[in-house]
Amino acid sequence: MVSTDPIADMLTRIRNAIMVNKAEISLPYSIVKETVARILAEEGFLADVTVEELAGRKILEIKINDSNKPALITEIARISKPGRRVYVKTGNIPIVKRGRGIVVVSTSQGVMAGSKARDKRLGGELICKVY
Repeated sequence: MVSTDPIADMLTRIRNAIMVNKAEISLPYSIVKETVARILAEEGFLADVTVEELAGRKILEIKINDSNKPALITEIARISKPGRRVYVKTGNIPIVKRGRGIVVVSTSQGVMAGSKARDKRLGGELICKVY
């Protein structure tokens, strides 16, 4: 099945896995999905992100949390969608839950967390918010 919005599909899989207390998920690989997942891992919301090859196809393995620990993600939502893109300037990058959450921004210098984009004085497309 081909999704028209692969990032939304990845976020939904993560959200669904958290709801049923799964520790890991695997999904089809893409560079953008890997980049977003690695940003979430760097910011401490995911435990680990790996890429494996199975029968000639790459698979993205996301470890949501260590076993015996609850997930650190309370809310994960797509902001910019294929039908309605949301772009912001540097000063308008939202601060999620007074700094306890993050937004992921696609800028001219790549995909990065909102705080990093703010530091580099870059605006761009808001991909998702995580708390």
